[in-house]
Amino acid sequence: MASNNKALSTLITVFFFWGFVAASNTVLIGIFKENFNLSQFESQLVDLAFYGAYFIGSLIYFILSKTSGDPLNKIGYKRGLILGLVISALGSFCFIPAAKLGSYPLMLGGLFVVGLGFALQQIVANPFVIALGEAKTGSHRINLAGAINSLGTTIGPLLISYAIFGAITASVDVSISKVQIPYTILAVAFLLVGLFIYRSNLPEVKSETDTTKGLGALSYPQLIWGMVGIFVYVGTEVTIQSNLPALCKELSGLETKDSVHLISLYWGCLMVGRWAGSVQVFKPSAKWKYPLFIAAPFLAYALVVIVNLIKGSPIDDFLSFLPFIMGAILMFIATNNKPARTMFVFGLLGAACMTAGLIASGMMAAYFFIAGGLFCSVLWPCIFSLSLAGLGKYTTQGSSLLIMMILGGAIIPPIQGAIADNLDHIQASYMVPLIGFLILALYGSFVQKALVKQGIDYDQEIK
Repeated sequence: MASNNKALSTLITVFFFWGFVAASNTVLIGIFKENFNLSQFESQLVDLAFYGAYFIGSLIYFILSKTSGDPLNKIGYKRGLILGLVISALGSFCFIPAAKLGSYPLMLGGLFVVGLGFALQQIVANPFVIALGEAKTGSHRINLAGAINSLGTTIGPLLISYAIFGAITASVDVSISKVQIPYTILAVAFLLVGLFIYRSNLPEVKSETDTTKGLGALSYPQLIWGMVGIFVYVGTEVTIQSNLPALCKELSGLETKDSVHLISLYWGCLMVGRWAGSVQVFKPSAKWKYPLFIAAPFLAYALVVIVNLIKGSPIDDFLSFLPFIMGAILMFIATNNKPARTMFVFGLLGAACMTAGLIASGMMAAYFFIAGGLFCSVLWPCIFSLSLAGLGKYTTQGSSLLIMMILGGAIIPPIQGAIADNLDHIQASYMVPLIGFLILALYGSFVQKALVKQGIDYDQEIK
């Protein structure tokens, strides 16, 4: 067991990088928009390139698995993970010539390659985490990995911003050439992590599932709903923060460099929820369960505040946001780790926050939109566990189809950007994540009914 814990600690380093880069893209959106004179729609092509690569990469993998056999079964999970890191490193190195040429399309191309590497890493890492222990506790380990992912999303925008601006609050004109340094460092980091994993004692896991023919997974209604759920969830999570710099400028006149801490706050909200969701990994006794449910999210939030203090960010917004944190903690306890209930309740609460943000003004409106991160935080594992329930031999096929639906992060943000351009009003465009949360709430209700008809009730089994 100790060996598995060490292997898990090694493996979840890649989850950190996924969060680090995904959240840092928001900083790039503001810089690209200012340097290339982009519309809000054009600036959101950053998300289209990055998250579209997840879809293309997963689709290529799926086709190969159906025509030539499961690639990971041939090379092993460990080698597959290393290959994904090398591909992402190559994409990061692309920023050097792209910045020198001042080419927006080349920079989008670099992000696309990084995303291709991440797609392979996602396909490898999630089943790898599950394989490092009992299958029934696999979701708990994924929650823990998600907590580390959120650490990356919390500090990523600050570190990238610091490397580009020189300081979070620096009043300087930013040249596009400054993105070379952080992405060169990131490329080297990918290679070093790949080398570390190569030299580590991670087991050479391979899939033992025979390649299935056809698309039998699509005969299960919970998977079809899950594909819609993942598409909407990722798109909603990404679009809230991708349009956040423009929103803050519209609401309070904040420039991109002055709203970075709010991006960190948003991703910190996801960390708060995921830390609460990972408490079960440690199998606390009944006496400690609820105290830990309260302590873990507050500890996560304290870390967010400390990181921002170190970077010189203003903390007034973090203090004003505390009531949202306390309210979310009460809802984490109320839903009690029951996935369908969590989907329904958190979907409605997220929709309520978006509605309040559309009505409110100034920074209070921004707080309501940022609070959407609290209610996105634990939906990913809920969707995965509900969607794959009862799939049997089609579980792997279903999982690859779910990963393809990360495409939502590529499609929904540009849609919101286009609406903002047409309305000439960023705040009003947040009707898009409002609709997204309502769909997620409906998913929680419909998938529960579909599973009960099959004799599966996770809300009864998960305590």
